[in-house]
Amino acid sequence: MPSWICYLLECADGTLYCGITNDLEKRLAAHNAGIGAKYTRSRTPVALVYMESHADKSATLKREMAIKKLSRSQKLSLIATSTVSAD
Repeated sequence: MPSWICYLLECADGTLYCGITNDLEKRLAAHNAGIGAKYTRSRTPVALVYMESHADKSATLKREMAIKKLSRSQKLSLIATSTVSAD
């Protein structure tokens, strides 16, 4: 059973995008190819700045909604605690 991932991307314009996937590598490639979410299409390249795994899609969707409700500064604090490298 695949695990689900909630992730934050930093777009080329400095904005943050939150999404979910069960195949992170494929989803990042889609975002950077301009065929991912409508929001990121004109904001490429994007870089993964935060991610967390969840056991099921429902839990991941709930976490995505919680993250989307955070202010930008709260999201940046979340990113600062992350072990995801920004290269």
